[in-house]
Formats: sequence, C-alpha cells, structure tokens
Amino acid sequence: MEASRSSGPSGFVRETYRLSRPEARRKAREWFDQYPKAAYWTQVESWRVLDGDVIEFTMRRLPTAD
Repeated sequence: MEASRSSGPSGFVRETYRLSRPEARRKAREWFDQYPKAAYWTQVESWRVLDGDVIEFTMRRLPTAD
C-alpha cells in the first residue's frame, strides 16, 4: 500500500492511495464508515486505473465534524 497525506489551504484532509481494486474498495469504505459523509463531507476526490488493475485515488474530508 502506498499513501500520502496533505491538508492544504482549503482546510480538507486528503490522502492518496495506490491499491489493488479490492483493497481500494475496502479503504474507501473504511473512510466512509469512519468519517460519515454527512458530517465530514467525505468523498473520493479523484481516481484512475494504473497498470496491473491498481487504483490510485484521493480521499477527502473535513478535519472535524464541527
């Protein structure tokens, strides 16, 4: 698994992953379970398919549910 994290001037927390398709689905589901969309505005910000059916995707959420 490869991941990178950033929090830019927009105030969102972003993490980018490169995972196999099944692992990518599990990781996205973890984010939605841990950070519900209604409270954290969680979303898959972008994604693409790389060689070998590897998915690169960026998850985005607010840092807190306030």
